[in-house]
Amino acid sequence: MLIDSHCHLDFPDFTADRDGVVQRASAAGVERMISISTRIERFGEIAALAEAYPEVFCTVGEHPENVHEAPEVDLDRLVALAAHPKCVGIGEAGLDYHYPGAPRDAAHRVFRTHIEAARRTGLPLVVHSRDADEDMAAILQDEMGKGPFKAVLHCFTSSLELAEAGLALGLSISFSGIVTFKNSQALRDIARIVPMDRLLVETDAPFLAPVPHRGKRNEPAFVAATAAVLAEVKGVSVATLAARTSANALTLFDKMPPPAAAEAAAE
Repeated sequence: MLIDSHCHLDFPDFTADRDGVVQRASAAGVERMISISTRIERFGEIAALAEAYPEVFCTVGEHPENVHEAPEVDLDRLVALAAHPKCVGIGEAGLDYHYPGAPRDAAHRVFRTHIEAARRTGLPLVVHSRDADEDMAAILQDEMGKGPFKAVLHCFTSSLELAEAGLALGLSISFSGIVTFKNSQALRDIARIVPMDRLLVETDAPFLAPVPHRGKRNEPAFVAATAAVLAEVKGVSVATLAARTSANALTLFDKMPPPAAAEAAAE
């Protein structure tokens, strides 16, 4: 079994063949997919998608790239929406300094609101961090001091220092197809030091298709290619890597039932 811990099935890239995408994922052994929210205002759409497919779950949150349009987030509303039966996480939220001129004070405030939502709900926070390692580590450390919360550093491409800071705080780290790229040896070196019980795998579909699918639209079935590379990096079998990362995802996103439990409940 594999779990794609981060994809965006609600994106228009999948409108024409969403049923086929889900079916191909199941055929590839991907038994759970978490479709990650990027706009709180569109939560109804992503929740409806999760309701339509037994294999699909979702989160609720505001992507940091939207901070220009959404400089404030209503904490109570975020917590209320997270009560949806198929919502298993908060986010994705975080910091993104890739584009110049981002209003950082607002970004920090919105990120901290998501952290508080994770703390209040007990759901894991899905963290997006790009070109913001120092501030990200500082906020995570400060907020963890106020009270514990669960989180995953998703699509990790940051520094060893941020990886070590996240691990020290008890966070999980998820790797996408980027780890399969030829020029990603430094990232593979970081993956090698992540403990097996903190490791997750994802696609971030429709983006970042792994080798040998690079350049194509990504989809959850392709998470198997990323898992194969991570298995080689960790020196374990693909079956072991798949079982371990799936168990980790179910532990972190513990509102999401394991496939066997869901099937038994449906009988």
